[in-house]
Amino acid sequence: MAKAKKNKSILSEQSYSFLKNYINNPSPVGFETSGQKMWLEYLKPFVDSHFTDPYGTAVGVINPTATFKVVIEAHADEISWFVNYISPEGLIYLKRNGGVDHQIAPSMRVLIHGKKGMVKAVFGWPAIHTRMSNNDGKETAPKVDNLFLDCGARNKKEVEELGVHIGSVVTYEEGYEELAYDYLIGRAFDNRVGGFMIAEVARLLKQNKKKLPFGLYVVNAVQEEIGLRGAEMIARRIKPDIAIITDVTHDTSTPMISKIIEGECACGKGPSLAFGPAVHNKLLDIVQSTATKNKIPVQLRTVSRSTGTDTDSFAYANDGCPSVLISIPLRYMHTTVEMLHKDDIENTIKLIYETLLTLTPKTNLSYF
Repeated sequence: MAKAKKNKSILSEQSYSFLKNYINNPSPVGFETSGQKMWLEYLKPFVDSHFTDPYGTAVGVINPTATFKVVIEAHADEISWFVNYISPEGLIYLKRNGGVDHQIAPSMRVLIHGKKGMVKAVFGWPAIHTRMSNNDGKETAPKVDNLFLDCGARNKKEVEELGVHIGSVVTYEEGYEELAYDYLIGRAFDNRVGGFMIAEVARLLKQNKKKLPFGLYVVNAVQEEIGLRGAEMIARRIKPDIAIITDVTHDTSTPMISKIIEGECACGKGPSLAFGPAVHNKLLDIVQSTATKNKIPVQLRTVSRSTGTDTDSFAYANDGCPSVLISIPLRYMHTTVEMLHKDDIENTIKLIYETLLTLTPKTNLSYF
């Protein structure tokens, strides 16, 4: 039997080149500016205007004079560390900046963002021989208070001469790579892949000369990882009528994840749609119908009190904003090897794009 032909990609080599550069560029919580500048430069040709807010959320706008406003949104920030203490011996101790996983840190290479530029360092970790002998044969587990960075300095003065200071932010060095069978790995696909996808939606609208009957706000928000703060600020400023949020969700087909708790979701099987109090049921129905009509595969999951994403900030902003969450499956979240599938990227873009083409200011989202 002949192998079925794969559909032509909606993404160009230029698109994936931007994604690689965007993923490799650090964008730590509270220090997202360099990534936001890169994203805005990519987005500008596809929108009519753009603006930023005081904390760095970036927004591109199509039809800025329209009174009815629709948001498509992702968050730009990545988890990271803060320099918290420099020992007399020149070792650097840290605090979390967002939900960074301390257990993956030992032996990782990092970049310290100092006043004089980037400083390379490593998470030092005692050899297994010494860990076992110093603790009655029991393994010492990594914890925030026993992890440290070694940048080559051998006293505090040498560290400070490099431009490292209390409050310097620290990011992992590992970057974007392509694996077999259309898988990608990288640091901070959570959620710069979302920023990439909404930019690609804007590109397709421009490329296909689609005219929208509303103002479209393409929003890349800051500070999601520490409490959805960027979305909270920008939702109050834009006051949208509808919001479509994209973020990542867990691929639960790997070991040590309970499908009973997390639900069933796998990379390569399409974007994941969430049911939950913040998700507007009628808007979700439209998204599901759009997926069916356009033969876009989707997966379903549930959330409890909150989605844990910027959906919550938009849904409960102002007088309430009908919001929906479209997530892309991701393996190994909050590690340096977050993994996703190209098919899911393209299908998520298609779903957001096609959903926008079904919406109008007259779309009835009333429950009554």
